[in-house]
Amino acid sequence: MTLKSGTIVDATTIGAPGSTKNRRKARHPEMHQTRKGKQWYFGAKLHIGVDSQSGLAHSAVLTPANVHDEHPLPQLLHGQERRVYGDSAYASQKALIHSKAPKARDFTNQRTRRAGGEVDEVQRGKNRSKSKIRARVEHVFAVVKRLWGFTKVRYRGLAKNANRAFVALALANIYLSRRRLMAAVRP
Repeated sequence: MTLKSGTIVDATTIGAPGSTKNRRKARHPEMHQTRKGKQWYFGAKLHIGVDSQSGLAHSAVLTPANVHDEHPLPQLLHGQERRVYGDSAYASQKALIHSKAPKARDFTNQRTRRAGGEVDEVQRGKNRSKSKIRARVEHVFAVVKRLWGFTKVRYRGLAKNANRAFVALALANIYLSRRRLMAAVRP
């Protein structure tokens, strides 16, 4: 399996126990909380870079949940991309994308509201067509969270949980490419 021409970047939250019923009477020291919509989450955030053609994860970073999506972006790009897809959290990162992957075109979703508050229908249509490709990253998250059960961290410390996340992503790559791996070999 080879990396093709584009990378899709996205992040998801991984919960951590917020309980203080432990020896130290404190929450997990390396995990933090973040707000998504009107709900608060305590835990970590898994940032991944997925190949836009095959849908396989090629890079990942685990950070505390309060780290914005733009900060681990340079670690998610391999530098040979022709296109970079992302949600609107990456919209203001054109210079960073260009510095890490100089040949890449920025296909991140842009905000659709104008200054007057009216919706820009042309930009909304462009975002919709980009989101059809961007949806491939959600398949990786579905396998990692639903099939492998990585919805909550299990260990103390980001390093141990990062190792577990990387193994889950490697298994997700095998699972997502199972048809290609099991295909009959032609003589």
